[in-house]
Amino acid sequence: MTHPQDLSLRDQAAGVASGELDPGEVLAATLARIEERDGQLRSVPSVFPEESQRMLAEAPRGPLHGVPIAVKDMFRLPWRGPRDGTPREQLPPGESAAYRRLKEAGAVVVGVTNMHFWGAGSTGHVSAYGPVGNPWDPSRCGGGSSGGSAAAVGARLVAGAVGVDGGGSIRLPAAYCGITGLKCTFGVVPLQGYTHEFASMDAAGPMCRDAADTRLLGETLAGRQLPASDGSALRVGIVREPFWTDLGPEVERASEEALENTGWTLQEVELDGAEHAQIAAVARLTLEALHTIDDEHLADADPIMRALVKYERLLPAELLVRADLIRAKLRRALAGLFQRCDVIAWPTVPAPAPPIEAPVVELPSGHYPADAANVRQSGFGNLAGIPGINVPVGLHSAGVPIGLQLQAGWGEEAVLLDAAEHVERVTERAYVDALPPLAGMPA
Repeated sequence: MTHPQDLSLRDQAAGVASGELDPGEVLAATLARIEERDGQLRSVPSVFPEESQRMLAEAPRGPLHGVPIAVKDMFRLPWRGPRDGTPREQLPPGESAAYRRLKEAGAVVVGVTNMHFWGAGSTGHVSAYGPVGNPWDPSRCGGGSSGGSAAAVGARLVAGAVGVDGGGSIRLPAAYCGITGLKCTFGVVPLQGYTHEFASMDAAGPMCRDAADTRLLGETLAGRQLPASDGSALRVGIVREPFWTDLGPEVERASEEALENTGWTLQEVELDGAEHAQIAAVARLTLEALHTIDDEHLADADPIMRALVKYERLLPAELLVRADLIRAKLRRALAGLFQRCDVIAWPTVPAPAPPIEAPVVELPSGHYPADAANVRQSGFGNLAGIPGINVPVGLHSAGVPIGLQLQAGWGEEAVLLDAAEHVERVTERAYVDALPPLAGMPA
């Protein structure tokens, strides 16, 4: 008998709606699978069977009726305050906008997912709940900061999860774990009841196995339809500098081959100011969150993070002004570019998921901390506020996935989903349907 979590999100929803699946049995099977499989991953540190069962009993007949969904531990739930990867609640229990939209769709929140401490990293190896492992190799990083959401979906613990992306935190772990992760346009998913509700960089979004599942969960989170269309005739801009430079050879080759096989019209383009996006994103990410960190919470952090925060407190406010000048420049450049292109493309991460014990990546120019290399690829989209998606396009010789990042104009999430579905077709779904070793365990 097929385990419910071996079905797609849309098949689970359809099965419950038709009566072929009993939602109570789906929930019980999901909780059992998390218990059986998650030990090595530490992707879902907290489940709450009684609250989930109560949510199911009260669930309306919406598009996700009876479907278990995991939520990143940054959103308020009525029975749990979010902890942000730390040992203590950052907000009291309550209802976040993301929770309400899931509830209105009939979904069941089955657990909260692990994340990088304070959302302050792209590897997921620092958390009060232990490092997030990768379903393809639990000794490697599952990514951050939404690493638990990515790993749980990749390991088939749940078919859908909610993530948030402030500097790549949906797209980067999606690439590490071989799933589809959509960062929505800034403001599309309300962030009321979210720990970083103040942030100007953060956007929530769905994390699922493929584009069709991502579209279904994305419609719930966005509160609007994301209609499907033909993604086979897109105009795609290739921004070489700085996003296609100093990449791992296998990552570059897989991304190039995926694009060449699409039949899309590819054109090399330049984006004025792109070379400054990395430093501007880092400045915005770090400085605008400092006001939330008091000395009591700082004591929870490890020595390196404490030292970093103390250093950041000495930085001048002028840096934020400079970062926003870069942000404005990028937005103007994109507004012109998206008149000529439907999508822009480059690799999601420059190198495969590194080992948890040494989160360092090897690039042609040398070895670098994964965070520094990753934010070069992803921070651009957060500064601009545009939507972006990771599409699995390969498997590295290290045994972990490779992802291609596509980004489109403001509000064009549907175009990205169309594009992702087209990539899935031309690759014969080889990578979105690939099972990591952990997901191939006997039921």
